Amino acid sequence: MPVRSNNQRKRTIVPPADHGQSTAVSRSDKHRLRKVLCCVLFRFPTVFGSSFIDQFQQMRITLTVSIFLICANLHGQVRLIIKDSATSSRLPQVSVFSNSPLNNGQSTDALGRITILVPPDSMTFNVWLSAAGYYPRTVMISASDTTIQVIEMIQDIKGLDNVTVVASTRTGDPVETSPAKVEVLGLAEMNEESMVKPGNISSLLGDISGVQVQQSSAVSGNTNVRILGLDGKYTQLLRDGMPIYDGFSGGFGVLSIQPLDLQQLELIKGSASTLYGGGAIAGLINFVSKKPSLSQEVTVMLNQSTRNETNINFYAAKRSKKFGYTFFFGQSFQNEIDVNKDTLSELPRLTSTTLHPTLFFYPTAKTTISIGYTGSFDKRIGGDMIAIHFKNDPYHAYFENNSTQRNTFSLISESKVTANTTFNLKGSFSQFNRNIVSNTDDFKAAQKNIYGEASIVSRLSRHTLIGGMNLTGDYFKPSFKTPAPVGTVSNTTLGIFVQDTWNRGIRTKLETGVRVDKHLEYGVFVLPRVSILHKFNEHWGSRIGFGLGYKAPNPLTPQLRDYDIYDIHSLPANIKAEKSAGGNIEANYKTEWSEGNRFFINHAFFYTTIRDAVIGTETPNGQLAFSNTAKHVATKGFDTYIQMTISDFEFYLGYTYTDAKRKYLALDQFMPLTPKNRAATTLVYEPEGNWRIGFEASFNSRQKRDDDKDLRSYYFLAAMIEKKFGKQVSVILNGENLLDERQSRYESLYTGTITDPKFRMIGTPIDGRVINVAVRWRPFSK
Repeated sequence: MPVRSNNQRKRTIVPPADHGQSTAVSRSDKHRLRKVLCCVLFRFPTVFGSSFIDQFQQMRITLTVSIFLICANLHGQVRLIIKDSATSSRLPQVSVFSNSPLNNGQSTDALGRITILVPPDSMTFNVWLSAAGYYPRTVMISASDTTIQVIEMIQDIKGLDNVTVVASTRTGDPVETSPAKVEVLGLAEMNEESMVKPGNISSLLGDISGVQVQQSSAVSGNTNVRILGLDGKYTQLLRDGMPIYDGFSGGFGVLSIQPLDLQQLELIKGSASTLYGGGAIAGLINFVSKKPSLSQEVTVMLNQSTRNETNINFYAAKRSKKFGYTFFFGQSFQNEIDVNKDTLSELPRLTSTTLHPTLFFYPTAKTTISIGYTGSFDKRIGGDMIAIHFKNDPYHAYFENNSTQRNTFSLISESKVTANTTFNLKGSFSQFNRNIVSNTDDFKAAQKNIYGEASIVSRLSRHTLIGGMNLTGDYFKPSFKTPAPVGTVSNTTLGIFVQDTWNRGIRTKLETGVRVDKHLEYGVFVLPRVSILHKFNEHWGSRIGFGLGYKAPNPLTPQLRDYDIYDIHSLPANIKAEKSAGGNIEANYKTEWSEGNRFFINHAFFYTTIRDAVIGTETPNGQLAFSNTAKHVATKGFDTYIQMTISDFEFYLGYTYTDAKRKYLALDQFMPLTPKNRAATTLVYEPEGNWRIGFEASFNSRQKRDDDKDLRSYYFLAAMIEKKFGKQVSVILNGENLLDERQSRYESLYTGTITDPKFRMIGTPIDGRVINVAVRWRPFSK
């Protein structure tokens, strides 16, 4: 039961400048002086004869130049360079305030430089420096010192732990100063989730406001990730900024990612196709892998649950001057369980193995190269409990066996060409194989995913410029032994993108960008995006964002429930790509008092509309046919959350209202399985010592379904207690769904017969109450 936070970090509150009395020339005095000068320069020569005018022309030019030179020196200039005290590296984006009346606040450029104007009669003035991850500093500067002065800042180690750098936007900005709204769950959340739900990341995703992890199959456990009430196909899933989970290969995507293998999780809600191409209409989720440090890291984790699930995870990492590595191994076992005693399994029999080794090379101090491999191998058997146990009973014959293999190779290179410019290369190749065997069908297919990107990032005085191009492709092909009506499916897209982040001072950032994608089948898409961040003062801030998006049609994208592959039709010839527009606006307030006491509140509105939405409609014989809608799909709403830390207590409260409509329908325009009201709260108590206690509660309102009755609202309660034995060993006891809420308590999960069940849409937990105990060992922790 992890602490659900968005990594709001402690910020230094800069004291206001003490302007004092100014000796600068007033506006009225300047105006009178300007009139006198104009009279002298331009009217005085006319009272004399023409013989005098020629001689005066040269004198007037000389006088004008002299006056400009004098005016330029009315204000003194003090030049500063801000550096890290430990590394001597220059620090960009340091907020600088002074009590000079000519400066209302500035920030250092990409090379850590800043120029401060001071009145000519000033002797000294004070400068306040503030930067994320550093202790604030006040320095007295001599106005008469014309040399470049170097000021060093000391790292705040505790503060640096809370500085989260965003990878998804490519700028490398801290999350707090990013114009685009990015919600980040950092390393602390990943470490905690690795003991609460170590098997995969789906539980943690479901606790984020505005995100719904919806199970699409009661037999295999397959899930969709939905954002802002939209279907899972509109959510783009990335691994280290590379899309490898889409179409047929999107199946079981989030179920193959373990939290122990992640550094952080980044979420952008709303249209984000400008960043990585089509697909991110509802938003994107970027799973960022860990990187090695100079100290040896080893983590061993064992978990056992009351639902017969066993997890064994191992992680190790280390780097030297020239080389480094990370290595993750995960093994999960799950026995099939019939929770509601209807002879059909709610949890499949599962054997899952994940390998993720990565080698890092540091040929120079300015270049990092990583080469990685990820292998995920799953086998899931669900259905009738008698059939799963291989007992020959014609009345209990139904089963489904899913075997999947995902092999992914990746290459990432980052080279600092100059002090201001970085060149990046990344690429991945993924092969996904899936074999589905049931009591009636046998199907084999494979999908290849490729991605390549080259980009350059240049940091100028107040601008961060990004430009690049990428190639994205996916190719699905059934085995020739098991042909299917859907046939082969392929998508190839070449894109170019540019982005500019303009730092207009310490209070305002403007980020604009545009992407042009060329899809080989569906044409050209131009996708602009704009985001604005403005900080009114130390407490109040606001963001505004808008962008366009698109989604290429794909018959294999996730649906609200899984369909038999032989019931899925191919796309019609006249199908069109889906196009979207979306925006958000938010305001937030934060304050701090005493030491470690913080309060933060965020309120955001969102709206997204989709034209030419591609929908699947069941034919009378139960098959799925695709077409474009005549009218649009729209989702709107707002999201509010509060975070508070007081002494040893951490508190979170969030509420999301979602109104998603299918405007193409005359009646019942609701979006299925989308609760209008969702609320969640957590309370964690961590006293000085080795204990940690947490509680979590959430509420989901009623959910509507097509051609079926509504799903009832439900509450979800969880609790955990952790005991640490020094810095190396931790033991956690965790309980999920303590109220034992289950959809099967008020309806059967299927219709039809036990030999040929037709499963209902799932919107409520079906596995019931779960208790687990986990042990974590870190032998090198100090």
